[in-house]
Amino acid sequence: MDDSLRAGVAIYNAGAYRAAHGAWESRWLSLERDTDDERFLHGLIQFTAAVHHARDGNDSGAVGLARSAREYLDGLGDDYRGVDLAEVRAFLARLEAAPGVAAADPLALRLDGRVVTYDDLDFDAVAVAAETLAEELDGYDESVVADAVEYAREEIAEGEQTQFTAMVFDFVRNEAQRGLVFQRLSEHVRRRRRREDDVSGLFE
Repeated sequence: MDDSLRAGVAIYNAGAYRAAHGAWESRWLSLERDTDDERFLHGLIQFTAAVHHARDGNDSGAVGLARSAREYLDGLGDDYRGVDLAEVRAFLARLEAAPGVAAADPLALRLDGRVVTYDDLDFDAVAVAAETLAEELDGYDESVVADAVEYAREEIAEGEQTQFTAMVFDFVRNEAQRGLVFQRLSEHVRRRRRREDDVSGLFE
């Protein structure tokens, strides 16, 4: 869960509130219902949705989700899996009481006492973030990013961290130029796919 958790926290802290749930959702769906981890991730997903709706001016949706998130997180420790849930619960209470006011100054999520950003992620968490952002944000081909992550893993396994590794990091971290980074990434992935197609079947 650690890579997914860190990736989602970093995505949320970057202001992509709607997208953040994507890093947690597949992990959450695989968990047994009503376990602490399942309630924790369910609560975080509803928390991010509440912030998203409050920022969009949907006060009734934000209030309902904030209430539901607090119910899911109720009974978990104040520092569950490193996330400061005491802060989260306090913010959710403010969101229920005054969604517009709370949304103007959204809570930064803390993990192990730090506000986690993209710069704090190692490759495995960056890979989760890259695939989540490609899926959740408009304009990105998820298959291109998934292939780039796979090629980067191959580089790392071979003791290299070069072309694809750097571009995957850049796709996540360089928000201002993400579209341009994706174009460059797409070109490299297309070239790599062509090379693989050229040699596939030659020795069968």
